[in-house]
Amino acid sequence: MAVKTAGALLEERWREILSAHARTMGEIDRALHPYGLGASDFEVLDILVSATPEEGAQCRVQNLAGRVHLSQSALSRLIARLEKDGLVERSMCAEDRRGVYVALTRKGRDLHAEVLPLQRAALARTLGAQVES
Repeated sequence: MAVKTAGALLEERWREILSAHARTMGEIDRALHPYGLGASDFEVLDILVSATPEEGAQCRVQNLAGRVHLSQSALSRLIARLEKDGLVERSMCAEDRRGVYVALTRKGRDLHAEVLPLQRAALARTLGAQVES
């Protein structure tokens, strides 16, 4: 029986992580699809819901980019779609004209609250066994 090298073990673990991520994102996408949301849409709403008081319930797009796993251009398109759907609003940063703030609208906050249990249930279905072990 061959002994696996440290590199092979790391590669195997990496593939397990990628597989868990893909399964989880797919499960969240399926759960939220009837609400017109995907996993990445929810992630942005979730981050905005938990914006710190210092951020004034808004967040700079560049700060969001560091927290969601999307390219800057993909994130910009996602935010534009959420804005078109009335879930977020964008505004310019007065201190830095290049900066853009994003904030949840009441509709976005309400939709987030409505789908949060579905997202958490999807996490429990796909990751629950891993958490319990």
